[in-house]
Amino acid sequence: MKIKYLNLSEQWREEKAKLLPIISRSLDTGHFVGVKGEEILKFEKKVSKLLKVKHVISVNSGTDALTLSLYALGIKRGDEIITVANSYLATTGAIVHLGAKPVFVDVLPDQNIDPKKISNKITKKTKAILPVHLTGRSCKMDEIKKISNKFKIPIIEDCAQSFGSKYKNKFCGTWGEAGCFSSHPLKNLSGIGDGGFVVTNNSKIAKFIYQTRNHGLKNRDEMDNFGYNSRMDNVQAAVLNFRLTRLNFIIKKRRENAKFYFKNLNKKNIFFPRENKNEFNTYHTFVIQADKRNSLKKYLRKHNITTYIHYPIPIHKQKPVRKLKLDVRNLKNTDNQSKKILSLPVHHNLKKSQLKYIVKKINTFYE
Repeated sequence: MKIKYLNLSEQWREEKAKLLPIISRSLDTGHFVGVKGEEILKFEKKVSKLLKVKHVISVNSGTDALTLSLYALGIKRGDEIITVANSYLATTGAIVHLGAKPVFVDVLPDQNIDPKKISNKITKKTKAILPVHLTGRSCKMDEIKKISNKFKIPIIEDCAQSFGSKYKNKFCGTWGEAGCFSSHPLKNLSGIGDGGFVVTNNSKIAKFIYQTRNHGLKNRDEMDNFGYNSRMDNVQAAVLNFRLTRLNFIIKKRRENAKFYFKNLNKKNIFFPRENKNEFNTYHTFVIQADKRNSLKKYLRKHNITTYIHYPIPIHKQKPVRKLKLDVRNLKNTDNQSKKILSLPVHHNLKKSQLKYIVKKINTFYE
């Protein structure tokens, strides 16, 4: 038995008959690039309705969603942004590209930011808190929101891995000033290339990003600021509109797969955070923290099970970040987890027999 971590070709085959006519109709319009394509406008309205937010602005990547949101807040050189070091590189990259300084806070056992560590990192230069909803699990946003209100510091949420996830029945991305999403092919809501979007109830932020994503143009010939070329393609929006109709099914299957792991995996040598009553997790990834992680990964590979590590080298240990000479003390959980984390297959195409095979091999390894 051979089990892929994610099977994009299989996903394409199961959707091909319905997607090809949709893509063809989109191409027939002759509207390929721009901010007012029919499919783009439709996508933004659908997400707005789903998440119950006033504004949705499509962009070309989750990275640009972060960059433009921070830019809209007026983040500039010398400002400090509180975030985590166990995310994807793009989170810190968006901060650094604006000339700001990332300030890293340690994480909880579930890999998300520890709210109790945030206040001690706040200074006069702190201009935003940037929590990352990692693996499809929401951060403890009620606690973070209290800190935000107390110190009058805005929140920008990195929701690249958490579309559809909730905390206390409120969607990720709707707690702060803006929520930043990715529609990369590996995500639960996925396109066939790069893409992303920002959600916000702040009309001032929305207006700024609407213009800035399109070279800062307020009309075809006049610009208000030097912007970015960060437009979503109309074809990508068409694919996303179709896949929005399948999202509940995909999330449901991932949650069922996670439940199977919870019930059957060895619990002596493996830790995996459970879903508590305040959470609704979408399981973009299913991450275990395993003893002898590297040996387990090799063992599974030998038995044709592909796994990944998200992410083996924390951001504060990456070469360009080391050059910034940041204070990276007190990141004990971040460092320890990086040596244990392993992402198991959890995608919606997994068969019950494959899940049983994965669990059997992992449990056998520890026996």
